[in-house]
Amino acid sequence: MNQVVSQLPICVVIGASHAGVNLAFSLRKEGWQGKIKLFDADPVLPYHRPPLSKAYLTSEDGIDKNLLKSAESYEKEDIQLALGTKVSSIDRENKMITLDDGSQQAYDKLVYAAGARPIIPPITGIETAKHLYPLRTAADVTHIRQALNASETKRVVIIGGGYIGLETAASLKKLGAKVTVLEREPRILARVTAPEMSNFFAKLHAEQGVDVYTHKNVVEIETQAGLNQVKCSDGTQYTADIIIVGVGIRVNSELAASAGIKLDNGILVDEMACTNDKDIYAIGDCTYHFNPHYDRYIRLESVQNAVDQAKVAAAAICGKAPVYNTLPWFWSDQYGIKLQMVGLSTGYTHIVMREEAGDDTKFSVWYFKDETLLAVDAINNAKAYVIGTKFIKGGDKVCQTKLADSTVEFKPANLLID
Repeated sequence: MNQVVSQLPICVVIGASHAGVNLAFSLRKEGWQGKIKLFDADPVLPYHRPPLSKAYLTSEDGIDKNLLKSAESYEKEDIQLALGTKVSSIDRENKMITLDDGSQQAYDKLVYAAGARPIIPPITGIETAKHLYPLRTAADVTHIRQALNASETKRVVIIGGGYIGLETAASLKKLGAKVTVLEREPRILARVTAPEMSNFFAKLHAEQGVDVYTHKNVVEIETQAGLNQVKCSDGTQYTADIIIVGVGIRVNSELAASAGIKLDNGILVDEMACTNDKDIYAIGDCTYHFNPHYDRYIRLESVQNAVDQAKVAAAAICGKAPVYNTLPWFWSDQYGIKLQMVGLSTGYTHIVMREEAGDDTKFSVWYFKDETLLAVDAINNAKAYVIGTKFIKGGDKVCQTKLADSTVEFKPANLLID
């Protein structure tokens, strides 16, 4: 009599990102006994991305100081890494992925954690510009470091005045670069924060010697003898030894789309991070998911979202029924100034500023839609961040007059409507 040997199921993860790596380790914690295999085009061990524009850029450390997990951790949890490997297609009918080299890998469960890539805008001459880089990978940082070290004049032009552009500006200024930031919109951070916060960061960078210009639409880059001239639609131009492009990201959704996975501003997933295919999940920057607190679908580019969705998907794959209902939070570090953000300010009708007496680098901006608190931006003020989080989660009604009055003791009980 032949003995039937049961084959362990396999979970394949496309993308060894924050989301993908946390998914793999969360699967083990949830009790997944099958195989786990992560595929990623990046050839190095998975690493933290937020420090790339901050501490990692300004240090001489190798990527080994910035890893998500040690090599030994993957071995200990029996998680296989296939790095420097690109997935070319997904065959949902036969539950198989095909790699660039033509080889195939079967799966029982598939997790799509492919993230996003930097947008390279269609600027005339951008393809032949010298020392032009995005800032998304460890390799990008290495190239920027090398170019800066090799440059005598260290003139850097950053296209884009969002958080990545501004964090990079702060880091490069610390390294002795002469930095110019060009923002197309009327103010920096225009899409993500209130004018008061934009003004604060514009002033902060100006005080540090960074030239920040708004209403600057870059239309051409002319490169001669290794030197770039960055030209704007208003006729101004700026000389650059190095150009950093930070104008946003584009979701890596093409692979999913070609497999018939539903898209809508990203990969559409349910409350358990599952796609329209019951055996395929998607997590991280690439997903478009429903947020119960704000009662709408959103796509978030944050570590918090990547980690939390990974935990939810892992539990769902292991047969549980979790629901993703996390309040978004973010952070940014520039020149020793820490910005902590909680909630989503989209749709706010007005703001309330709370300043702390005697310290103009410690304040918070509270975003309201009529009487409802949507979000809080806290500068060097962890207390405001914590209190704001509590109020938003609880749906508390905040007395805006008391909130704005710095003589009112900053305690939750003191700030609520009687």
